Amino acid sequence: MDIQNGNLPVSYDAEQSVLGAILLKPDCFGDLINHVSADDFYIDEHREIFLAMYKLFSQSGNIDYVTVIEQLVNKGVMDAERAKQAITRILNAVPTAANAADYARIVRDRALRRSLINICKDIGESAASETDSSEHLLEAAEKRIYSLSDSHISGDFRHIRDVIKENYHHLRELSQNPEESAGLPTGFGDIDRLLVGMGKGDMVIVGARPGVGKTSFTMNIATRASKNMNKAVCVFSLEMSAEQLVMRMISNEAKIDSRVLRSGELLDKQWDALAIAANSLSQCNILIDDTPGMSVTMMKSRLRRVRNLGLVVIDYLQLMQGETKSDSRAQEVGEISRGIKLMAKEFGVPVLTCAQLNREVTANKGSGRLPQLSDLRDSGSIEQDADSVMFLHKKEGEELKVQVVVAKNRHGATGLVELGWTPQFTSFYSLENIHSEGE
Repeated sequence: MDIQNGNLPVSYDAEQSVLGAILLKPDCFGDLINHVSADDFYIDEHREIFLAMYKLFSQSGNIDYVTVIEQLVNKGVMDAERAKQAITRILNAVPTAANAADYARIVRDRALRRSLINICKDIGESAASETDSSEHLLEAAEKRIYSLSDSHISGDFRHIRDVIKENYHHLRELSQNPEESAGLPTGFGDIDRLLVGMGKGDMVIVGARPGVGKTSFTMNIATRASKNMNKAVCVFSLEMSAEQLVMRMISNEAKIDSRVLRSGELLDKQWDALAIAANSLSQCNILIDDTPGMSVTMMKSRLRRVRNLGLVVIDYLQLMQGETKSDSRAQEVGEISRGIKLMAKEFGVPVLTCAQLNREVTANKGSGRLPQLSDLRDSGSIEQDADSVMFLHKKEGEELKVQVVVAKNRHGATGLVELGWTPQFTSFYSLENIHSEGE
């Protein structure tokens, strides 16, 4: 029986049936707690009975007519007579425990609907009060709704045979159609042979000192990726405006000196090259958000509106804001780093993230020492959360070459790659020269 209690949907029968199924078959409780929690029960009496059962289960006690009544009485929730009546009524109402999981899903469904109704009511009241900006209200509303969605995703163990089957199917797809099944390529062949592409759900860090070219490097990858796949590339530019970023992309695409573009003093043939480059880039499905100080939650809000997402670029991590203020910047950056990794996993796409290095590395830039994982600025969580970490390093006296140090790689080898660098076009290009570790 579904009842509308103050406009809140409730299934009295389903709540009662879950409890009755547990009493008839106590062994099913371990499975049911993956589908339903005490907070999902609307009827106070039902919630208290479920909590009593949960306590018995957590203490490895038997769940039956007598023990549940005793638990309810000991907690002071009900007297003995009321407890007996409630348990007897529940037992008489449920003939079988076979459909326990179905009953539990109904209970959770009604709980989710009630939560949505309450959230919408709160949102409506906040909007009517006019005490906050509409942008903040939208962000808060999305955050509450999607956090509700996340809280109703339940996981479970997966048998190794099932995982092996999935891996086997993936390998078959990889052998038959490697371009579709492999990780997203960076577009630099020598790097891709080390990384084996950027995998779905990967957090890929690009670290460098200021001025080495990490923004140009990531945007080179973004442009190549957009041209090679029929998916959207979303760029969060927290340091540069969209106009500045696109100007760099045009310089790279048209092979026009960026200083000439800034001055506007173009030759006729450069105007032609500019038109061709602008047309080519316009065909790319690249979306740019240059809102400063964004948080992971704000980014997720934007990304949920994007169809056919293929890659996310963040420039750069240390300019992001944490969800909560903390006295420790390292703790805040650690929270941001974990949030980015979870975001990559949630959307199933690589998230290519620029990161600054510690000041000590910048101060000793003439030492010739290659950057290390410990050089990532503000938090050790970045190196732990990342699936791949690449550092850009310029050797003294070689201004037209950049070393890419693959310092961490969960999917392949680490090593060093040299790329050519054309600063006037903010452009990197492959030299097809890999020096893997151990060689």
